[in-house]
Amino acid sequence: MEESRGRGRPRKDPEKLARWTPPEGWSRLVAWVSPEEKKALKRIAVEAEVSVADLVRSLAGGLAGGVITHAELIGQVRRGKQVMEKIPTLFERDDSFKVVNRPRTECAWVFDGEGVGTEKLDGTNVRLTVRSGQLVRLEKRRNPSKVHKQQGIVDGWYADADEFGAEDKWIWAAARSTDVSAWPDGEHSCEALGPSIQGNPLGLDEHVCVPFDLAAPDYVAAPRSYAELQDFLARLESRYAPGHLAEGIVFHHPDGRRAKIKRKDFPVR
Repeated sequence: MEESRGRGRPRKDPEKLARWTPPEGWSRLVAWVSPEEKKALKRIAVEAEVSVADLVRSLAGGLAGGVITHAELIGQVRRGKQVMEKIPTLFERDDSFKVVNRPRTECAWVFDGEGVGTEKLDGTNVRLTVRSGQLVRLEKRRNPSKVHKQQGIVDGWYADADEFGAEDKWIWAAARSTDVSAWPDGEHSCEALGPSIQGNPLGLDEHVCVPFDLAAPDYVAAPRSYAELQDFLARLESRYAPGHLAEGIVFHHPDGRRAKIKRKDFPVR
């Protein structure tokens, strides 16, 4: 009769584990992780040819021994938190990273009928400052560099776009061709779209900036169930480019919460 496999037994040298006991004073650490996080840890552990437990312990050992500084670790933790705080997808994913008919707990409000759906736009994030109906400033989203991260700077920010620089040429073209005459004074986060931006998935003929707070196209009657959303997104045309499919939908709750679903999130039928 085959022996039952002990919990936590490694693939290599199981007899060694059976005889191993932790040193005096050691404690056991337990943490809950998502399937994606677990897969990422396993991938690194396999490449390093160690167990996930040894991978985590090496991190703790590096911190205790001064190989990894507190600033470096805190920076990575904060960056990881930022990733977790990105707009969640409505449904859980399977091993192939496609969504399955299992709603995510934090998105329950969507399935309760709360919030409004808007078209998800795929472009470049910018910010326009308007005064008296005139564009007075254009900024682009910047992410911290490696040096910034070492300094503990982990949050992104907006920086002035270079009006005469080649790198910012097309977002300036989008900003200049956007009619802001009726916009209220203030700063407006937008998505810059057009022929020379992010591959132009909507096939637009001109560049334009779409303000999230003023003109995000909404879908009040958007369905909320898995099957209905799959069918809905399979044929949903972009309101900015008729004849092109919309990338997806972002649901907005009045209290600021958001949740998203993209057409390509669903498995191919």
